[in-house]
Amino acid sequence: MKKLALIVLLCFTLSGCKIALNGASIPPEMKTVSVLVFENNAPLVVPYLSSQFTEELKTRIRNQTRLSITQNDADGVFTGNITGYSVNPVALQDNNRPTAGANRLSIRVNVKYTNNLNPKLSFEESFERFKDFTLQGSLQSMEQGLIKDVTAQLTEDIFNRAFANW
Repeated sequence: MKKLALIVLLCFTLSGCKIALNGASIPPEMKTVSVLVFENNAPLVVPYLSSQFTEELKTRIRNQTRLSITQNDADGVFTGNITGYSVNPVALQDNNRPTAGANRLSIRVNVKYTNNLNPKLSFEESFERFKDFTLQGSLQSMEQGLIKDVTAQLTEDIFNRAFANW
């Protein structure tokens, strides 16, 4: 049995198969990517959302690929803007005195990804994610953590759309 496992492993090694455990399928000729600042154009503006979202997308690319982040002449370019940010009640708690039993923080971004090596893989799409929460204390005390959770979901969706062809 050990010999069979060794032979299979040797076949994969010699055949030049590329196995990526993160699901990314980045062509070997792609070396650099540029992520421009996502401007916040939402009707409700959170001052740090633009920079936090942009940095989260850069961090995901750095941590899950071999690509280098560059300012200019990149093989792939991410641009876009934040078009929606809202906090709305999603469940009422008391019919006599209606109060929110649960709330939803939603963020929507428009993303344009330009693949300069293979334009067929370029796209322009809108992505939206949310997180439901129960208000404990003030919204301001919870907001930064909620935003971090939602931007993690958004950057995963964008990353998968650009680099995981499934």
